[in-house]
Amino acid sequence: MNRGGGPFRSGDLCVLHDVRDRRHLIELESGGTFQFDKGSVDHDDLIGADEGSTIRSSNGSPLVAVRPGYADYVLMMRRGAAVMYPKDTAAMLMWADVGPGLTVVEGGTGSGALAMAAARAVGPDGRVVSVELRDDHHRHARRLADAFGDGVPDVIEFRIGDVAEAIIEVQPDRVLLDVPEPWLAVEAAAAHLPGGGSFACYLPTVPQVQQVRAAMDDAGVFLAVDTFEVLMRHWAIDGRSVRPEHRMVGHTGFVTVGRKRVRLTEPRTAGD
Repeated sequence: MNRGGGPFRSGDLCVLHDVRDRRHLIELESGGTFQFDKGSVDHDDLIGADEGSTIRSSNGSPLVAVRPGYADYVLMMRRGAAVMYPKDTAAMLMWADVGPGLTVVEGGTGSGALAMAAARAVGPDGRVVSVELRDDHHRHARRLADAFGDGVPDVIEFRIGDVAEAIIEVQPDRVLLDVPEPWLAVEAAAAHLPGGGSFACYLPTVPQVQQVRAAMDDAGVFLAVDTFEVLMRHWAIDGRSVRPEHRMVGHTGFVTVGRKRVRLTEPRTAGD
């Protein structure tokens, strides 16, 4: 997908916003047609149009065409595995302090959403090694990452294998896990993260959180360990009528994060 702005091209992803502010994700293809309850739109009417343009369906209903942002894409893309909500992804990247130029090992590629977000955070000088056990998830994630950008970003390396082995080999600055048993990688992270490096994981249930926290405690090298959840509520604002929406995105999972400390060496004494 062309992320640099300019007119839409065949092969680009496009989000159409209708009059009810519903969003429709389509991939533009010459000769293609998008159909919804307010009529249809020929893809050729969008190809060559500028982003932000308003077009009308066959029934005269207006739609605004823009390229999808990361959050749009994650929530609307055709997923192979469940994805982490953008609210949790943002929190995980922030609290794990993932930034430009860092090397990240991500475990549990799934549909590739966290790998794509990490790639944006580390920038062109960073590196993201995303490890997945299942070949079908691995291949699907590559397709989704390719569709969101102009090919899979150079900084992402998709692998099939064991995340603990990748941590040992890569020696990353940060470890991000969205796997059922992250405690199996705690020992590798404790041994091979640098001082100040972050270990973060995302889990849906309390027993899983208890087990990973126990493993982190047993490792004896993590400080500032914290577990939290992110709740997100939209607000309806119409002039002077301001109220919270009746529905909200409540519990989706727990983020656990900690930083590695280096054990102090015993001071040398006279005669040593």
